[in-house]
Amino acid sequence: MTSGSTPDVSRETPTAPLVVRTVELELPAEANLLDLLPDDHPVTWLRRGDGLVGCGVAAELRPSGAGRFEEANSWWRDLTARAIVRSDVDEPGSGLVAFGSFAFADEPGDSTLVVPELIVGRRGDTAWLTTVSSVGGLDQLDRRLELATTPPAPVDVHFTDGALNGEQWMAVVAEAVQRINAGDLEKVVLARDLLATAAEPIDVRWPLRRLAKEYPTCWTFHVDGIFGATPELYVRRELGLVTSRVLAGTIRRSGDDAHDLALAARLARSSKDLEEHEYAVRSVAEALEPHCSSMNVPEAPFVLHLPNVMHLATDVAGVAHDSETVTSLQLAAALHPSAAVGGTPTTLATELIAQIEGMERGRYAGPVGWMDADGDGEWGIALRSGVISGSTVRLYAGCGIVADSDPEAELAETQGKFVPVRDALTT
Repeated sequence: MTSGSTPDVSRETPTAPLVVRTVELELPAEANLLDLLPDDHPVTWLRRGDGLVGCGVAAELRPSGAGRFEEANSWWRDLTARAIVRSDVDEPGSGLVAFGSFAFADEPGDSTLVVPELIVGRRGDTAWLTTVSSVGGLDQLDRRLELATTPPAPVDVHFTDGALNGEQWMAVVAEAVQRINAGDLEKVVLARDLLATAAEPIDVRWPLRRLAKEYPTCWTFHVDGIFGATPELYVRRELGLVTSRVLAGTIRRSGDDAHDLALAARLARSSKDLEEHEYAVRSVAEALEPHCSSMNVPEAPFVLHLPNVMHLATDVAGVAHDSETVTSLQLAAALHPSAAVGGTPTTLATELIAQIEGMERGRYAGPVGWMDADGDGEWGIALRSGVISGSTVRLYAGCGIVADSDPEAELAETQGKFVPVRDALTT
């Protein structure tokens, strides 16, 4: 089985309590956590070299449907309540941790919440190793680190159109613009896919290394076959503080620094992009407000510069008043789907996506991230991503469509958003 394939067996709550042990780990400052990752159900959540990687499966749940978030949260509460945990480290991500990836839509699509058998974490100067097993189960799981190998590069990768070719997708965008101008809705996010096929099975650790290196300010992730480098954070909850990074409004970089500065200024003044961004920020603020005693929503966005594109971005922050009863996963569920990945109004936009987009999103644009036993965690949006299965990867990219969207410009934007994963699969 390759690292990107789906496990043959779905593991539910173990009958015996999980035994969790976290110890400090001596790691050189220059050590790359991905170099420690063996090809055994790898999971990843990294930014600027810090974060979490893991392998193996100690427990797993595969919820689906409209109740997928509630089912996952209930399962996690039961699992953590029975776990036996001993930790020498007091950092977010130490102790018992689950990694999750959730379907964009209620139907179809499956989701995953998984507890690795081994987790390596790093935050600043502190690094740690967590092992997880059932009572009487495996011990000395840290030996698995010795099995880490250098992943091979993908072989002879070719790209072909996915569900729709460019002309067909532009026609879909034109239809959406017509619906918006008719007053049916204000904004809809439409996505398209691209299929990569290699001559041999692809080891997901290769593109993960490339993405982490080329996009260090994004969150590089992999859970159960879906991987990428997302610039957008649905929610981080840590010690009562809630933060969210909202992105909407995009322009492709030219490769010329002086010209890119001019493009950034144009993006910051674009009425179309500012309108799209306002919808997204409003949807996040409204979703978080019931859970926060105070909130800070900046009046104007800033321009986030990435290697391939630039985005209008806003960081929303608040103080959670219900941390004892509401987990970070529940906050992500309250936010999903935001206007940045669905549209406005939400129900009408998601109905239109299902009607005209022409493909199944699966877990693309759904929440992806991790959560600890206290309910703290980080959940991004599975963007700039692909789903790996053997020798194929399905890449996804989407755009926010509003009244004055131009189909050709939106197609060019998706091509720019394919770049991170597309480049990561080629040598």
